[in-house]
Amino acid sequence: MARRRYRARLPMAVLAAVAVMSTSAATGSTATGAAAAGPGPEKPTIRYTEYGIPHIIASDWEGLGTGYGYAAAKDNICTLADTYLMVDAQRSRHLGPEGRASPGQNQNTTTNLNSDLYFQRIKDNKVVERLLAMPAPEGPEPKVEEAIRGYVQGYNRYLAETGVNNISDPACRGAAWVRPITELDVYRHAHAEIIMGSADALLDGQVNAAPPGASAAAPAERPASSPEKTAAKIRDAMAVSRQQSMGSNALAVGSQGVSGGTSMMLANPHFPWQGKNRMWQSQLTIPGEVNVSGASLLGFPAVNIGYNDNVAWSHTVATVAPFGLFDVQVDPLNPTMYLVDGAWERMTSQRVEVEVLKPDGSLGKVTRTLWSTRYGPVTTSMQGVPLPWVVSAHAVRDVNMHNLRALNTWFRLDRAKDVHDVVDILEATQGVPFFNTVASDRKGDALYADIQAVPNITDEHARSCLTETGKVLFNQSLRLPNTPPVSILDGKRSACDWPDDPNAVAPGLLDPHKMPRLIRSDFVGNANDSAWLANPEQPLTFPRVMGDTAAPRSLRTQELILTARNRINGTDGLPGRGFTPETMGQLLFADNSRAADLALNATVTMCQNVAFGLILVDGTLVNVSEACPVLAAWKSHDYTSDSRGSLLFANYWSFLLNGQGIEKLPWRVPFDPKNPVHTPNSLDTGNSAVRDAFGRAVLALRKAGIPLNAPLSDVQKVTRGGERIPIHGSLGQLGVLNVITPGQVDGELDIVYGSSFIQQVRFTADGPPQAFSVMAYSQSADPSSPHYADQTKLFSAGKWVTERFTEDQIAASPELRIKVLN
Repeated sequence: MARRRYRARLPMAVLAAVAVMSTSAATGSTATGAAAAGPGPEKPTIRYTEYGIPHIIASDWEGLGTGYGYAAAKDNICTLADTYLMVDAQRSRHLGPEGRASPGQNQNTTTNLNSDLYFQRIKDNKVVERLLAMPAPEGPEPKVEEAIRGYVQGYNRYLAETGVNNISDPACRGAAWVRPITELDVYRHAHAEIIMGSADALLDGQVNAAPPGASAAAPAERPASSPEKTAAKIRDAMAVSRQQSMGSNALAVGSQGVSGGTSMMLANPHFPWQGKNRMWQSQLTIPGEVNVSGASLLGFPAVNIGYNDNVAWSHTVATVAPFGLFDVQVDPLNPTMYLVDGAWERMTSQRVEVEVLKPDGSLGKVTRTLWSTRYGPVTTSMQGVPLPWVVSAHAVRDVNMHNLRALNTWFRLDRAKDVHDVVDILEATQGVPFFNTVASDRKGDALYADIQAVPNITDEHARSCLTETGKVLFNQSLRLPNTPPVSILDGKRSACDWPDDPNAVAPGLLDPHKMPRLIRSDFVGNANDSAWLANPEQPLTFPRVMGDTAAPRSLRTQELILTARNRINGTDGLPGRGFTPETMGQLLFADNSRAADLALNATVTMCQNVAFGLILVDGTLVNVSEACPVLAAWKSHDYTSDSRGSLLFANYWSFLLNGQGIEKLPWRVPFDPKNPVHTPNSLDTGNSAVRDAFGRAVLALRKAGIPLNAPLSDVQKVTRGGERIPIHGSLGQLGVLNVITPGQVDGELDIVYGSSFIQQVRFTADGPPQAFSVMAYSQSADPSSPHYADQTKLFSAGKWVTERFTEDQIAASPELRIKVLN
């Protein structure tokens, strides 16, 4: 396998310095337990170190939240204010109804009006308020309440000190929609993040649903008549959305897979580079109670992905669909009546009203009647595929709509003691929404767990209750890696609702003990495929609702497994065996393409054998002869910034895939479940589709004026402060771990989503954790901030921040700045 040796840039001098600090800490100059020794400061204190990373210390949870809220607002006040505007259902009032909103995982997926109607309905139904009134685990635990109370104080303090008109970020300076917040705003934001797994697929369909004959906001076309065609359209739309959405890699290495330590952890979420799903880094300390470092989604006064003194963890987007549909038969003469157990029931109507800004600057109101059944809201589309309300209607049940438990989950994870404690926390809260959890601990164990909020659809329940379309859809996703199995159940039978399980934390959830988990001493990992091959030596089984088994793995999953296995076995060409911080960095920043490993040589041979070097594309003869030496010279198979030939191959692979999974390509050796990491393979370059894709790629680059041998850095750049910064990495479908997805943002080429907060952690038998990280888009979205692009440049160069965890390490920072919130 060809691999570019793109060094992780952790020089020996840095590693030696970390070793010295570790020795100092281990000999007693600073505490290395749950937190620093002694009481916390009287006032919340923020210690800023290199790259503007805040280390917040306080004597209680309220003070900790205050420090977090102040520091987060300082870096990202406009992004946060925009998020509070969204969950308050006020975007149309201030920004106009036709503007775009991002309520889910993807960017700009719906209009401001639709977003407002969706969140106003949640407000009118007091969903969040009802959850807050419940005792834990359904409602927030006292520590959560205290931290969020403090967060509000810190956010509002920063806003009061700065003033709306003096905000440095022009995105919201002087904006009427920037205001002080309440605790309810923060809980609504948390709830919006927890339910975002269903928003992209179902929001528009819910707010536009209208019975036949009514004035629908969006006309619905009739779908294909057969269940197979309808299911295929939904499946394909879901698969495309999944490819264009956030994802992640995570690798936990146990004692048998590391060199010079007890375990390691690599966290590599692929989150949006803009908007509410940006991550933000911090360290949070209450001496004697919590000491945790890592990153969270903006506005969460906890660490979602990170480490404490004993455990490191990350999350990856799972293959569970966090929602399900119910097909209800309606009365053709009265389509708001539906049949359940032989009796007609009346749908619930709800008038939802939002204010909108008119073109003349005045305010008006839009009122819409939304409909619900006993199962949940009615929808007339899923992922843009029409589900017309004619002889039947479709109702949505969202497994996370009544989930605030995730807050309790993350606050507990921040204090976990080992990977077994992580499992206990996941089972006790069932709060994780649509994420896997991967972790390692000081004892040398590596954990994979897909324990989360899952619809209670056992295999037996699915066989009994899936509709004809539901059967096809639920099982068709077996053919597309990464695609969640969406259920459509028979709503005519009340027994087909998600049953309550006495072992589950909340109604309608799957028993957490039925969910897959694996603890090993070599490695476990996940790259957004199902749990099946967390480690290929020990395949897992689980209910179908959680994903597929014995099915093709994505090229990114293959790359993760092969790189981990080869490093542990010492067969990757690098010195020694087992992971170190140096080689863990290489795992990611090698930017190797598994697709190129599998298909490049055959593609070069095909190119060289094309008659007269000409391929006919849509009636145009394309001369591909000059492309052959370009690809032949690209021996490293990498997507580093100086790679030449990588752009040509990326375009070729994109045309070849055409939105399909890798198993749809013309392979000579098909997928074999007994050899899942190495199959399918051997691309059939004699297939006309292969030549056509290659010709189209050459033609596309020429039309764009891009030389076939242009380095990646000529094209893949971001602009920060007028400076163009090259970004290495590429698309996940190329089998590149360091996922980078470019696109248009505000009319300019930028990164839409991809590697965001990247962190590697090493534990040793004693001494503090050793951690290295980089925030690919930097800490602040404010163009005037010194931390708007500093880590982006670091990421561009393939470098890492050496983290400071102990009090001695923080105090030794040459850039230490201290802010005491008196």
